Amino acid sequence: MTRRPLLLLFSFLLAVSASSVFAWGTRGHQAVANVAYANLTHKARADVDRLLALEPGATLASISTWADVIRDKTTARWHFVNFPRGTCRYVAQRDCPDGQCIVEAINAQLAVLASNASDEKRLIALKFVVHLVADIHQPLHAGYLDDRGGNRYQLQAFSRGTNLHALWDSGLIANTGQGTAALTDRLLAMPVAAGDPDAAQAAQASCRIVQRPGFYPGRTVDADYVERFTPVAEQQLGLAGVRLAALLNSLPR
Repeated sequence: MTRRPLLLLFSFLLAVSASSVFAWGTRGHQAVANVAYANLTHKARADVDRLLALEPGATLASISTWADVIRDKTTARWHFVNFPRGTCRYVAQRDCPDGQCIVEAINAQLAVLASNASDEKRLIALKFVVHLVADIHQPLHAGYLDDRGGNRYQLQAFSRGTNLHALWDSGLIANTGQGTAALTDRLLAMPVAAGDPDAAQAAQASCRIVQRPGFYPGRTVDADYVERFTPVAEQQLGLAGVRLAALLNSLPR
């Protein structure tokens, strides 16, 4: 094995080992935040910068993984929504009991950002929104209930045992060998339109990716799968960035 594949494999192993902590991986979340920041209006950027100034040195990218770092029992269910197999239609009563899912968490935190709450509370809401909007574009954060969004689907990828959720969280992106800056530049160069940034619509669209033929690979992930679905993962990251910007740009403050 040449030096470059060894480096890529090492990066993949590190990413997968951290996947239970950082969905999309740190570089994925930070790249989404960077894309969003680049697409903010002057007004929205000024408001974001004012909130970030409460923590000297903070950037939209640096806060993008905060919601995973502090995750506890009260917020753990905010990071995903699971659909019954065979449907991608979001039904709040069925799929989000007590409002405890990513769709309603995004909506609730956006409401805090748009309110007259203290800047301290609005900064916390911003941290959640930046992170969760990225999460909802990871297809398996809106996957099937019966296998817990691919967490129970075991497979071999890059000569290592893992699961489908971890492969999508970090493995596909880590395997490209792109650092955060390179990934950000790649995403910014992609022709991506925000479309409808509504959280429920985003969850349903992510679920439809999971429904695509071949999304569930054989128990060993081959090169064809990586070649086919890595661009899908990158497209979702780019879409998350422009939709995050659209949401922040739409706030009344």
